[in-house]
Amino acid sequence: MRDMAKTAAIIGGGVIGGGWAARFLLNGWTVHVFDPDPDAERKITEVLDNARASLPLLADVVLPDEGRLVFCDSLAQAVSGAHWIQESVPERLNIKHQVFADIQDHAGEGSVIASSTSGFTPTQLREGATRPEQIARPEQIARPEQIARPEQIIVAHPYNPVYLLPVVELVGGADNSYILKARDMLNEIGMKPVVIAGEIDAHIGDRLLEAVWREALWLVKDGIATTKDIDDIITHGFGLRWAQMGLFETYRVAGGEAGMRHFIAQFGPALAWPWTKLMDVPELTDELVDTIASQSDAQSGHLTIRELERVRDRNLVGFLKVLKDHHWAAGSVLSFWDEARREQLPPSLPEEQVPYSQHKAEVLPSWIDYNGHMTEFRYLQVMSEASDVLLADLGLDQGYLEDGYSVYTVETHIRHLAEAKLGEVISVSTQIISADQKRVRLWHSCVTDKGVEVATGEQTWLHVDMKAGRTAPFQSPMAHRIERMTKAHAELPIPDGAGRSIGSK
Repeated sequence: MRDMAKTAAIIGGGVIGGGWAARFLLNGWTVHVFDPDPDAERKITEVLDNARASLPLLADVVLPDEGRLVFCDSLAQAVSGAHWIQESVPERLNIKHQVFADIQDHAGEGSVIASSTSGFTPTQLREGATRPEQIARPEQIARPEQIARPEQIIVAHPYNPVYLLPVVELVGGADNSYILKARDMLNEIGMKPVVIAGEIDAHIGDRLLEAVWREALWLVKDGIATTKDIDDIITHGFGLRWAQMGLFETYRVAGGEAGMRHFIAQFGPALAWPWTKLMDVPELTDELVDTIASQSDAQSGHLTIRELERVRDRNLVGFLKVLKDHHWAAGSVLSFWDEARREQLPPSLPEEQVPYSQHKAEVLPSWIDYNGHMTEFRYLQVMSEASDVLLADLGLDQGYLEDGYSVYTVETHIRHLAEAKLGEVISVSTQIISADQKRVRLWHSCVTDKGVEVATGEQTWLHVDMKAGRTAPFQSPMAHRIERMTKAHAELPIPDGAGRSIGSK
């Protein structure tokens, strides 16, 4: 795999800074952290533990080796040689100005200097940065590389948790070379950069969230709903819908066959009706704050923040994997992320792995049956996913399908040898037992992170010409790769249990 050989400097190690550190680190970057808070190392380590347990579950292609994490004694040490510098200090402009001045004193000209700010614009952040044309006699500067570059300071506003949610708002000029460089680097680490054309306070996402937040405050103040009522409506309704279509596409679908124009014609007049108090914000009195806080405590106060984060991460992993399986919304970003790393692997990798092992799956709460063990059909799911990963590596991509060919699983035999439990991670190793021009017989072995083989599965694939509706020889490149992989796997012994039917050898 290609050596990333990149360094990210994280200035400020809170929730957002820790999330950025995890995102870069798990993508193989060296990460320098500077935060004078004596608890910074503990906090970031806890965030990293959560990230290590969740982000790898979204990857069907092996991640690079984890990068090196360095806690630095000074800002200068942290930013020296860094390709990406992420500022995540408190939202006070005077503090940010001082931090950026210190960063630009020690950062290289090619470094991207990004702020996680949720509200300030790049113009505000750049105030006070010295422009080269403002230097009366630049030839007298002992170190010209220290001349500040205002355009180097951009906004890269993420959403929490940074290591799972892909979107990043990039603000600072659509033609700014640093914005373009930032966009490319974010793509490399599996994120979805959105370059915003103009500057506006709070960017885009937080402005939308602020509108919903204002209305929610009124609903609680007026006694219409509790905090739990509101959260239930979001999580069980339009929140799921927005996650895979967004606002405008959702309304387009609501317009039916006539589309968005019909929707606006039908529902547009309602915008003039007094349904909301959007610009009329209730005063945050002690009484209202107490009401919201007490309701929130009753809703989820029995769980610690770390427990809530783990529940959130587990659910996001499951949701994002579903989206990924359907190549939709945020799932398509994950597919692109996998494909970009797959292209970096040596082309002979699938054929040379003996046995092949590229798929892992965590046992989720929804996978547990009444006995407290993993439900039987989930083993088939895990092994089928392993087959899909192998097929993709062998060349079964969208182009191959568009040519009219595919692979069907026509027979599967599963043995249940032990019990997988909640939270365990199952690794699948795969061996091709035999193959000919049209068929592949393969063996999956499922082993937990405790080293226990919990299940095996034997499958037969048939290669099909879908247009003709009959079997057909494998096409290039699959035919060549299957042939090579079969020869490589021929050195392995036939697995114990291969060829069995129920209760007999």
